[in-house]
Amino acid sequence: MKKILIKSMYSDLWTTVNNQAILIFRIAVSLELIVVHGLKKIGIGTVAAEVVPNPLDIPETLNQLFAVSANLVFPLFIIAGLFTRIATIPILAVTLTGYFVVHGNDSLIVRDVPFMFSVAFLFIAAVGPGRFSLDYFFSKSKYSRP
Repeated sequence: MKKILIKSMYSDLWTTVNNQAILIFRIAVSLELIVVHGLKKIGIGTVAAEVVPNPLDIPETLNQLFAVSANLVFPLFIIAGLFTRIATIPILAVTLTGYFVVHGNDSLIVRDVPFMFSVAFLFIAAVGPGRFSLDYFFSKSKYSRP
């Protein structure tokens, strides 16, 4: 019993179980972003493509391209674990803009979705892609952990 208690309290990011959990988390959150938000921005699963809010008044084409990339392209990079931390930046730009600007005056119930995506991708940015990623594969060097 003591052994189980000690093992349950031990935390090392580089254990196989933790790396598997990070992989599953990366894939699940990114797929959710693609399916729920990304596909409707290009008109898949809806009658017409979603009109993306433009609260920062940037050119409409650039705004649409940025939103589509952040919801479709960059999550694919995160799934693969390629340029993972960099790929979270545009996603966080969109989700945090949604939370603070687009839904800034809405209730917490409405702001819940951009908040949860922001927290999830901030976590991925903080811990990185883990061992089961292309980032790890390409960066294996004398500085990498085993």
